Amino acid sequence: MRLKIVYLLLPLILFADILPFQTIEKANEAYEKGRYIRSAKLFKSLNRDNDPIVAYNEANAYYKAGAYDKALEFYKKAKGVDEAMRRYNIGNSYFKKDNLDSAIESYEEALRLRDDEDTRYNLELAKRRKEKKREKKEQKREDKREQERKTGQKREKSKKRSSHEQQVEDAEKKESLSAKEKLTKKELKRLMKKLNENRMPTMMYKAQQLKEIDNDANPW
Repeated sequence: MRLKIVYLLLPLILFADILPFQTIEKANEAYEKGRYIRSAKLFKSLNRDNDPIVAYNEANAYYKAGAYDKALEFYKKAKGVDEAMRRYNIGNSYFKKDNLDSAIESYEEALRLRDDEDTRYNLELAKRRKEKKREKKEQKREDKREQERKTGQKREKSKKRSSHEQQVEDAEKKESLSAKEKLTKKELKRLMKKLNENRMPTMMYKAQQLKEIDNDANPW
């Protein structure tokens, strides 16, 4: 996203002891060479953070370095430069932080001050990204609900399967017991039949034998 930049150049310097030309020149040069943190430090070394142009250029350097919180800090101190331009760059900083609501608000404020093609483009870009995030979030919620539904179905199937398996197991046990009972009854019937066929003498029969023996004994 393109920044709107204000350079501190020689024509802006009224007094050399207020804004040392060499430091400004080095800060601008470092910025052009992509040494943004060095540029920010050089601007800071001027000890003129209350000067909106110094603060604005320091903010630009932090922005280019990717230090968006620091950029916002100094853009907010830069009241006094072109306000539409300042709001535009504040919007860019919020956009980079993915704070889309604040970015949209800043772009809209900038457009109220002055119509600008870049600002309108960035505003639409921020709105589209916000909408995509909303759709993605909604899709994520829908996926979660679908996953929960599938998990619930699996649990229900598992419960039904467990219930069916238990019923089968119970039926198998019942069949097994029934078969054992049938076998036991059949075996008992067979044994009773065998006992009847080979009846053993009763105790009464034995008693009768003992009586007959007694009658044959000699009395004393």
